[in-house]
This record gives sequence, structure tokens and C-alpha cells, in this order.
Amino acid sequence: MRDFTYYAPTKVAFGRDAVERTGALVREFGGTKALVVYGGGSAVRSGLLDRVCACLEAEGIGYVTLGGVKPNPRLGLALEGIGLARKEGVDFLLPVGGGSVIDTAKCISYGLANEGDVWDFYAGKRKASAGMPIGAVLTIAAAGSEMSNSSVITKEEGMIKRGYSSDFGRCRFAVMDPQLTMTLPAYQTASGCVDIIMHTMERYFTKEPDTMLTDQLAEGLIRTVMENARVLMREPDNYNARAQVMWAGSLAHNGLLGCGMAEDWASHQLEHELSASYDVAHGAGLAAVWGSWARYVMAEKPERFAQYAVNVMGVALGADDPAVMAEKGIRATEQFFREIGMPTNIRELGIELSDEEIEELARKCSNDGVRIVGGFKRIDRADMVKIYHMARG
Repeated sequence: MRDFTYYAPTKVAFGRDAVERTGALVREFGGTKALVVYGGGSAVRSGLLDRVCACLEAEGIGYVTLGGVKPNPRLGLALEGIGLARKEGVDFLLPVGGGSVIDTAKCISYGLANEGDVWDFYAGKRKASAGMPIGAVLTIAAAGSEMSNSSVITKEEGMIKRGYSSDFGRCRFAVMDPQLTMTLPAYQTASGCVDIIMHTMERYFTKEPDTMLTDQLAEGLIRTVMENARVLMREPDNYNARAQVMWAGSLAHNGLLGCGMAEDWASHQLEHELSASYDVAHGAGLAAVWGSWARYVMAEKPERFAQYAVNVMGVALGADDPAVMAEKGIRATEQFFREIGMPTNIRELGIELSDEEIEELARKCSNDGVRIVGGFKRIDRADMVKIYHMARG
């Protein structure tokens, strides 16, 4: 087990009607004028945006709004938000939505608190030295951005999707009301559940020895999400299932499940190029590539995949070779994806990739061949091409 530093400073207000605490929380963390960031029309149609703004008004907090955040959020809107916030004298950022909205607010935060081009942080050219305070009202259980130090933004020029992690981007608070997720379409709910599972798997699949406690936390979380995802496909308004998944989404990506581990993130990097180029739902894209990644890397330590097969997927422990057990666990995971309406290859996303398009995805993912990703197995440009070919379907 590796040495680690664990830091999770976000205050969580969880439960029914927790949104009513939003204004008081902004006030608690020093906000006097907020930029309220949101996505499409659902926050308006549902009345949630009005509820949030009323909470701010009740505390005497001024605000301006910025809507239009898209899935796979764009740099252009974040730049617009930076300009608006400066013009209006904003001192607090309040995203109301899911991971794309929160990630946009994080990008705005870095742009407001640091000189220069905010894309530099996502391009790996420099690190942020500060961030404007953020508090989130979460409406989708998926990305975990409400408690993580991570954000992902797509630059329209070249459709390049990159992530940046900094503790300056951590939310001061997160408001989580599971009721706000009940109107999500089944596909979006399922995609979110996959994202949560994958945030856990990117940490779980490690060669690091002696990680029993973190392993068991991760295994229990994945089983919990799978069980409740099945419930939500039948009962979308099941409050308890919504609550279990929402809390799991935060725990999967707040650093807890990476304690003592060597993390991977190759599946996320491979998927980022898919969603940047073809605008697919992030969780669905992860489901489409994960099985191919797993089969490509499992020979590095098949015992790890065999452990997952038994402890998570319920594969009967027998005398089989670990590689055989590993394959059974991968197949069982793909079967779960199918149960909840998720794809298991790229063709099932509605994308027919040519050889040339695969080469372009690998070029972008590898930064023209100079970036190697992954931890369980290091993945270079040639490996990426092979995995995309396997995942093509």
C-alpha cells in the first residue's frame, strides 16, 4: 500500500429539499455576488433555477446567470463566463447541474483567479495558483465533480478534450438532493451509473499489493451502484436508490478510493477522444471501450481481474486459471451494461469508425505520440490503436 495524502474539504448538504440551504451556504463561505451557471432548459422548466435564486435573494446575495452548458462542456462558454464574472464583480461561482456544469464553473474559477490563458492548465503548460470559491447544486449523479479536484473541458478548435486537477478547484460545498435526479431519462441515469463505476475501477485496477481496505470499499461501492442501477431502470422515482447512487458518485471520485493505490485512467483518456469527436454521453462511451481495455491489459496481472470477478461480479470461485476467471468477470460486467441499456462497443454507440478515424483518435489521445496513459499497463499510441480496433465492434 502506497503512502498518501487524503484531502476532501467539501461540505455536503444531503437529503430532501437540501437545495433550500443554498443561499445560507454561499453566505457561510463568503459569497456576496454569485455567478449561477447552468445547462439547458431543464433547470428552468423544473423551477430549480428559480428556487436557487430565491435562496440567494433571501440571504441578500446578488447574482447573475450563465446558461447553455452542454454535455462535454466547451471552453468557449467558460471564457464567456470569465468575462461576465469580471464585468459583474462576482466573488462566488454556483453551478446548478451535473458534472459538465460544475466543470465549466471550475474552468471559470481558474480563469478568474489566475492571469493568462485558462486553457494552459488543461494543456499541461502550467498550474493554477488560486481559484475563485465554488459551491455546487448537484442534479445528476455521475461525474463526482462536486467533491473531486478534477474538471474536464473541450477546446472547440480541434475538438480537444482535456482534464485538469487542482485542489483550488474543489467545491466549498455540495448540495445533494436525490429528488432532483428523478426526472432524468433512463439512458442518462444508466450512463451516470457507469461513470461512477468507472471512477472506481480506474483506481481499483492496480498492481499495488496490500490494499485490502481500499479494495473492499471499492468493491462494495461498485456492487451498490450496480444493484441500485437495476432498481432505477424499473423504478426511476425510487428515492433510496437515487440516494445510494448519488452518494456513491461523490465517494467514487473524492479521492477516498485512491488512497494507497496506483491509479490508471486509461479508459477515461480513450473515451475522452470519443466524446470530444462524436459528442457521445461520457458514461456510455466508457462502457463501450472498457471491455476492450480490460482484455488488452489483463495479462499484466490476471489475479487482480479474477479478484474483481469473484468479489464484485459474483463469479464462483473455482480452480480455474486466473485469466479464465478474469474473462468471466469482464463478460459479466458487459452483461450488466446491457441490462441497463448501455453499449459494449463503439458500434453500439451508433458510430462506425474507419481505420483512418481510429488512427486520428489515437493521435489525439497520445498528443501526437508523446503522451503515454494508464497505470495498470502503460498505453502508447500503438496500443491505443489496437484497443480502439478491438472496441470498434
